[in-house]
Amino acid sequence: MSDGADDGGADDGGTGDDETSDGASTPRNAGYDEWLAALATGEGYALVCPDGHGSLPPRRVCPECGSTSLSEEPLPAVGTVETATVVHVPPPRFADDAPYVTAIARFGPVRLTGVLRGVVPEDGSELVGRAVESGVSERETDGGSVVVFRPVN
Repeated sequence: MSDGADDGGADDGGTGDDETSDGASTPRNAGYDEWLAALATGEGYALVCPDGHGSLPPRRVCPECGSTSLSEEPLPAVGTVETATVVHVPPPRFADDAPYVTAIARFGPVRLTGVLRGVVPEDGSELVGRAVESGVSERETDGGSVVVFRPVN
């Protein structure tokens, strides 16, 4: 399990920040960034305590029971949409992506929030219960990484 510490690699000059294409600096999110990279390569995981409670990095303690004994367990390949909504008025980071569907899907012991692609819903409610796969893609607006779900056929 990653300890969540930033290694201060050469790519950011040791600042813990990455530079965007417009020269602005965005903070790195150690732990979560590594998790997102793992999800992008199909190696997504959840942090699970001995009691079976799941969470996502950068946790060091189970939010349910306080256990510090967390193991990395692979995420199931398929999850289920628990709720979804169509976003027509997005925050600035998603301005060019709208309208889009934001969904929360259960993957084993954890719920992931992401953008549901490959569907054209009216209000999102018809998506509840749908099987989806998770991955990582780019936002249209700024090219940043975003968790995405795609329906399983």
